Amino acid sequence: MLWVKAFHIIAMVCWFAGLFYLPRLFVYHAQAVDQPSIERFKVMERRLYYGIMTPAAIITILLGAWLLSYNLPYYLASLWLQTKLALVGILFLYHLYCGKLKNDFKQDQNTYSHRFYRWLNEIPTVFLIVIVILTVVKPH
Repeated sequence: MLWVKAFHIIAMVCWFAGLFYLPRLFVYHAQAVDQPSIERFKVMERRLYYGIMTPAAIITILLGAWLLSYNLPYYLASLWLQTKLALVGILFLYHLYCGKLKNDFKQDQNTYSHRFYRWLNEIPTVFLIVIVILTVVKPH
């Protein structure tokens, strides 16, 4: 079980790395004015989303479910875990929203400024802090 937990944590770190970096790419992409830069950002965003973020998200969720299966009744009765799972669900929706924004950039249909993406970039930080505290401290 420790190996499963270790790989769950590794996958989570990779997922969050992508969640931190993709909106940062959006900041730069929204500021880009020359076509070579715009095309380069499209490639970087696609590779990050499909090559790192999405596989890491799927592995994180699958390994988390595997860990839950070891003692499901106890875990599902724990309020800290219910809260954590709800946050992970919302985080996955954020992931999908980033995919939608990536597609908007791909089709040259971005409507947001770099300031919007700077704020969007902060959301995963809040989730990371709360999820780690819930997991380690188990406050309820």
